[in-house]
Amino acid sequence: MRNSNKLTELKIKQSKPEEKQYKLTDGEGMYLRVYPNSSKYWQLQYWFDGKQKVLSLGVWPEVGLIEAREKRSIARKKIRLGIDPIGEQKIMKQEAAKESEFRNEALKITFKKVFQEWLNTKSSEWTEKYTKNVSGYMNMHVMPDLGDKPILDIRKEDVIGVLMKLEKKGIHETCFRIRQKIEAVFVYAVIKGYYEGVSPAMYLDKIISKPKQKFHNSLPIEELPEFISKVDANKRVPPLTILAMKFVILTFVRTVELRYADWKEFDLNCKEPIWVIPAERMKMDMTHHVPLVKQTVNILNEIRKYSGPKGFVFPQHRNNQKAMSENTLLYFSNRLGYAGRHTIHGFRTIASTVLNESRKWHPDVIERQLSHQESNKVRKAYNRAEHLDERRKMMEWWADHIDSIMIQDSDK
Repeated sequence: MRNSNKLTELKIKQSKPEEKQYKLTDGEGMYLRVYPNSSKYWQLQYWFDGKQKVLSLGVWPEVGLIEAREKRSIARKKIRLGIDPIGEQKIMKQEAAKESEFRNEALKITFKKVFQEWLNTKSSEWTEKYTKNVSGYMNMHVMPDLGDKPILDIRKEDVIGVLMKLEKKGIHETCFRIRQKIEAVFVYAVIKGYYEGVSPAMYLDKIISKPKQKFHNSLPIEELPEFISKVDANKRVPPLTILAMKFVILTFVRTVELRYADWKEFDLNCKEPIWVIPAERMKMDMTHHVPLVKQTVNILNEIRKYSGPKGFVFPQHRNNQKAMSENTLLYFSNRLGYAGRHTIHGFRTIASTVLNESRKWHPDVIERQLSHQESNKVRKAYNRAEHLDERRKMMEWWADHIDSIMIQDSDK
């Protein structure tokens, strides 16, 4: 071992290799070991738990004198606290190895793989057609860009890139839905431990265009009695089609909600009959309750004669294993002479207009029964209340109102 004086950068530079390795000490157990091949290594000799140990502090000149002294100071402080620097290094290496292994495994988990896993959890809740629909537009618009990417590497910019392509194509409704589904996949990924942090699709609804509001042709309320009379008088369509038309007028649900209605969703034997439509079939992804009044229960009892006690309430005429076609009611309306003047969705417009103009019902109650999404955040929080009692009264009033205008029309 050479002199015990403090080292300087000049002394280190001037040190020459010799036939055998030697040490240049700097005090407090630290020294520079000089090897015959000219390499120079910083080392710290210390005692821990009754054993003498040597800690490597780096190679000179990559690690200079000042940095080596800082490392010595940190190591000495740890020793005083009862922490073995070498033991700590081993633990850190083990953790780094685990992290590397985790990273390598995570790279095998692609967005497409997680999406398919998530979709499988939903397919038991959703209808087969809706599941295929979601799979279809995700495979068409998302997978080419994100499918093969490790989900761990996907950032907000990647998702924005996908959404902006859809924006440029003008398919805003699809863009809106895809953002929702991407976010749902990432929420699932976080729960399963495939992803850490906030979903990169979160808040991106602020930068994409909202789908344009669709306006559906609807009859004036004055023409509704004539429309219903024509429905009742028609003998050219199956009875189930006529009953479905009368049912949708009384409940003003969306066509897709009507078509896929299943008898297991109905409770007709309780004091207050109810139809509970599951969230996956609703436009707003929220469970929807439709209070059933005397008139609607009577229609359902009549429907059961044609569709049976189980499965679809409104099956196809020749195949009761499939739901009624999406165009069945529209074609029926067109054949009655209302093509271009009225859509089935138009019954929702009629109901909304009449209920609001009656001034008997709070707007929140009407909107909740229409299952509309509230844009105002404060009112949206308030509207989480179901208002079921008030809605039942309103549905009774609506059914009675239809009956009364039919009677008035027949008296003319």
